[in-house]
Amino acid sequence: MFVQATNKALHVLSGEEESLVSNVLGWLDLEFPEESRLARDRLHNLRELGTVVFNYPSVRDSQTLRGDFRDENRLLAALCSFSSASRLLHIPTKVVAVRSYLVSKFHTFALLARICRENAEFYIPIRMVILSVVSTLMAEEVYFSCLEDPSFPSGKKPALAQDLVRLWDSGTDARAILHLPALKALWIARDGVPPVFGTMNGSSELFRITMDMGTDWYDFLVEETENEETHWALEEFLFGLSFEEIAQVRERLTRFGINAVDWDEVRSYLGNQPSFTPVDEGDLRSIYDFFIDRRNAALFRMRVCTPGPRHTLEEIYLKYRILQEN
Repeated sequence: MFVQATNKALHVLSGEEESLVSNVLGWLDLEFPEESRLARDRLHNLRELGTVVFNYPSVRDSQTLRGDFRDENRLLAALCSFSSASRLLHIPTKVVAVRSYLVSKFHTFALLARICRENAEFYIPIRMVILSVVSTLMAEEVYFSCLEDPSFPSGKKPALAQDLVRLWDSGTDARAILHLPALKALWIARDGVPPVFGTMNGSSELFRITMDMGTDWYDFLVEETENEETHWALEEFLFGLSFEEIAQVRERLTRFGINAVDWDEVRSYLGNQPSFTPVDEGDLRSIYDFFIDRRNAALFRMRVCTPGPRHTLEEIYLKYRILQEN
């Protein structure tokens, strides 16, 4: 029998998420009792984990151990100097714990999504919760990208580092609340526009995405018109292929005078599976995988100084939004 969560554990999920979960469980009790028990067990475990995670001391707390004093200011200074390869053993335990909680939350709501796939009333909002988790993990990567970017204004880095600390402390922050909807909107738009390839100019995909985005996306595109890296990153995002693969396909089109291609032809040209994880509409993990694949490729190009985007489209877009803030 499922034990009602204590008040201490309820803050693990937002009020809106709790309401959604309550309605889902009520429906499952009536329609699918066995699956309801499974879902209740998973949610109980998620709440238990969340309670433990959020009981960890705040990453802002001051601490003195054998004469070594640590506080929020030292953490903020360290954040501005970390390299991507040296993060793990320098960041507080709570940071790793929060990420574990987010992974657990993803899997719990992914289970609910599978159970409720045929019930649009629940399936759609459950997917939005999952997308929020994915967007939060991507936003953390973007924060680090900004902090590590020597071209990012140094005057904005301390405030960004503070936001990263808030994100770790509570699972959200003011900047995330402001920008995560834009990141989710970008992915919702992309999710509805699978790559067509065709002439490989990406204009139809870009047009359909732009139709579903806000005015700031249009302003972003206008501002970045002459930015070659943004153009390359956008193509990777639209086509699901790496910069190098796009160049390879285009070279073949030019050499043989081919006007348009489809997905099967693209795969035959490349001779293997594309470098990046294909985005699967039914599995939102693929969104994060696709992001990390592009992020890793960008970091590799940066290290070996080869042509192509040095950042993902999500990084470039969120950086643009952050720089527009007062």
